[in-house]
Amino acid sequence: MSTKRARLVVIGNGMAGIRTVEELLQLAPDLYDISVFGTESYGNYNRVMLSLLLSGEKQADEIMLNPTAWYAEHGITLHAGDPVVEIDRARRCVRSSSGVEVAYDRLLIATGSQPIVLPVPGCDLPGVVCFRGIDDVERMVEAAGIYRSAAVIGGGLLGIEAANGLSRRGMQVTLIHRSHVLLNQQLNDDAARLLARNLQERGLVLRLDAETVALEGGERVEGVRLADGSRIDAGLVVMAVGVRPEIALAEASGIHCGRGIVVDDTLQTYDPHVYAVGECVQHRKVTFGLVAPVWEQARVCAAHLARFGHRRYCAAETATRLKVTGIDLYSAGDFIGGAGTEDLVMRDPRRGVYKRLVLRDSRLVGAVLYGDAKDGGWYFELICEGTDIAPLRDRLLFGQSYCQSSIANLAGVAT
Repeated sequence: MSTKRARLVVIGNGMAGIRTVEELLQLAPDLYDISVFGTESYGNYNRVMLSLLLSGEKQADEIMLNPTAWYAEHGITLHAGDPVVEIDRARRCVRSSSGVEVAYDRLLIATGSQPIVLPVPGCDLPGVVCFRGIDDVERMVEAAGIYRSAAVIGGGLLGIEAANGLSRRGMQVTLIHRSHVLLNQQLNDDAARLLARNLQERGLVLRLDAETVALEGGERVEGVRLADGSRIDAGLVVMAVGVRPEIALAEASGIHCGRGIVVDDTLQTYDPHVYAVGECVQHRKVTFGLVAPVWEQARVCAAHLARFGHRRYCAAETATRLKVTGIDLYSAGDFIGGAGTEDLVMRDPRRGVYKRLVLRDSRLVGAVLYGDAKDGGWYFELICEGTDIAPLRDRLLFGQSYCQSSIANLAGVAT
């Protein structure tokens, strides 16, 4: 006599939700009948690679993680292009925009985040886009084939990647940022200045310390007006000023939310039948926007969905790498420092290399690498493990290979 399988519904066909499903299939492949609802009409793809899709260095099929055939192979029912519009927690079912209703025993919410659109006059004009999905990239590529100039608002990771990609498509791009330095959340001033110089050498125009007050145009956007009264011509405007967790669906169902969907260390919400992972969640007052913590959330959540409830999620240090071809940039940990810290700094203007390591009590706590980031992963490991770097201090800036060979030589001399 066969046992009826439990029903798992996943809201969100992005990287967080499907990574959780992949982990679950490794642990308990026959536990659930799985249904996945997604807003986009694709399989699961790598959003981290969208910048390379925009620049033309990758094609859409090259960034796919799980094509639609994968779902069928694993017995998963995929509702692509049919987002969930209602969660009925009393009946334990969801309803999609097309009217499909599916009951669940466990629900996984992975709705991700929504881009922030500056609420300025003209923000709804045609030609104003965000940079979050394949459809956005397709609109940008189409515009690049028609219009000469573009403006990108936001000098964070996404903004720089968008500006570089459009420049590679042949557009004259102006990058507008309200701070006096680019990547002000990821870099110190020295590294930011090197980055700015590199981007300018690539043909980008930078407007720093600049506030956007309006987008101008008739039937389509034609320019950006700044607070100082100046105007930038643009047939395409890309908003890259940040994201916020997508929690509207969860809130409407009565699930407890703060800035994100509030979850505990098992990624369970206040409803024991409902879990959440990814950019939509808030864990211990923290929200998330990088891949590494989301992968760990998926691993923990899958263990509990699989009824192996021994894992707990604990937010850890994160690292950032800029995905612009020809620019090697990496930052991790507390790279600003402050009272009780000291810096190790290397500057090599001829090679365009800058390294800054932040130490506290013989421990590495932060790193910024520009122009030579090959040792970023090793520095990040030292940060996460709290390694005593006192024996390496004098050679730490020269990287892992030099440190290890020096230690081996010293050991040889000692013997």
